Amino acid sequence: MKTYSPDRITWIRLRSVELPLAQAVSDAKVTNGRQAALASVSLLFAEIETAQGYAGLGFSYSLRTGGPAQYAHAQELAPLLIGEDPNDIARLWNKLVWASASVGRGGVAAQAIAAIDTALWDLKARRAALPLSKLLGAHHSSVRCYNTSGGYLQASIEEIIDKAVQSRERGVSGVKMKVGQPERRLDLQRVEAIRKYLGDEVPLMVDVNQQWDRVTALRMGRVLEQYQLEWIEEPLDAHDVAGHAALAAQLDTPIGTGEMLTSATEALGYVDTGAVDVIMHDAPRMGGITPFLKVAHAAEQRGMIMAPHFVMEIHLHLAAAYEHQTWVEHFEWLEPAFNERLEIRDGHMLVPDRPGLGLSLHERVAGWTLAKIEIGKRG
Repeated sequence: MKTYSPDRITWIRLRSVELPLAQAVSDAKVTNGRQAALASVSLLFAEIETAQGYAGLGFSYSLRTGGPAQYAHAQELAPLLIGEDPNDIARLWNKLVWASASVGRGGVAAQAIAAIDTALWDLKARRAALPLSKLLGAHHSSVRCYNTSGGYLQASIEEIIDKAVQSRERGVSGVKMKVGQPERRLDLQRVEAIRKYLGDEVPLMVDVNQQWDRVTALRMGRVLEQYQLEWIEEPLDAHDVAGHAALAAQLDTPIGTGEMLTSATEALGYVDTGAVDVIMHDAPRMGGITPFLKVAHAAEQRGMIMAPHFVMEIHLHLAAAYEHQTWVEHFEWLEPAFNERLEIRDGHMLVPDRPGLGLSLHERVAGWTLAKIEIGKRG
């Protein structure tokens, strides 16, 4: 019988990348004057290699601000992994969390750790010659998907319809659109027009991006019931657990949130209390795959719907390993960074059969790289 031979991390490369979007987009945070339009995505890539020749790729991201801070903190953390066994992912995650204790267990610290943690999971799956979903214990070979990138507020109703048609022609099942404008009437006009065009059978979701108070959320939620939405996303402040719970109890339409939470503890506050119907946490934002799985396992015990936010390239594998109803959010934004494309068919995103995440960086990433550093020695 072959016995396990301990490996060790010998080399890590970090990259800070600014990936431009084809068109700047706006949600309700922009129309309400709280943020500027989004024109690019900041990415932190971590590449890890070991003495036995195994490699892993992971990434985290930030929108508008925070990219340089993630990269700076990752530079502090990466040297702590040189010489460590890459298979001890839980222990290494704890080591990095404790190294970051002075700046907290969420935010920039968690997001810097996330890139490294994801690279370790990718490496472990590649070492086993398995897709990450299979390593985790897959329940599904494909996951229902919906498009969000075409539903932002700077787009007209006609543009949203056009993008929805393109998405469905590509095989995407559902459509999500942004709401939360100061004039509620405009939101309702847009939802009604899109529902009328798509018909009742197409899954339709709305995303408020935390822009309603409790009274507005209840009133708008009651009006929106007629449109048979899959869910209303982030109707309230991301940390208003009690408000979301009260809203979920009073509406037939499912309520979802989670993308702005930056730790498993915050997300479990929703899951353990049943405060939402749909948990929408985000692995890069909350510290990587390791804490994401803790929340997913708890949600699984409650039979909750899971719809991870953004980064389909990572979340497809995690959703495929979830027992109950789950969705993947389709964004084409990050596709230019990778050589591979995810296949979509009959409303579902297919889990790739390549080892690990099944991703490799495209050479064009070099042109978007703001800074990079290598730690340790290759080979």
